Amino acid sequence: MRPSSIPREKIPWYPTIDPDACIGDQVCLDFCKNGVFEWDEEGNHPVAEHPYNCVVGCSACMELCPVQAITFPTRETLRQTMRTLRAEAASAGSGPPQQSLLPGS
Repeated sequence: MRPSSIPREKIPWYPTIDPDACIGDQVCLDFCKNGVFEWDEEGNHPVAEHPYNCVVGCSACMELCPVQAITFPTRETLRQTMRTLRAEAASAGSGPPQQSLLPGS
């Protein structure tokens, strides 16, 4: 993916962890090299302490979770959000809308 002129904090792409479903195996914590997760000792599960460190479009931790305790917005929601943000950026005079960061959008 190429960089975007849209600030990362405006893009709602990050994991949500269901603490009731999480088995505390720390697979996501061990996998993610971007520092998205911190470990909640009291709850014995990860939390997305640094959500905007998550790479836009990456959902590998969700795929690795053996109990599906991690979710992300749908790809279609991400596409629609990016279209809206690009249109807003273009209308604000920051240039023409950029092409999609995701294939097929």
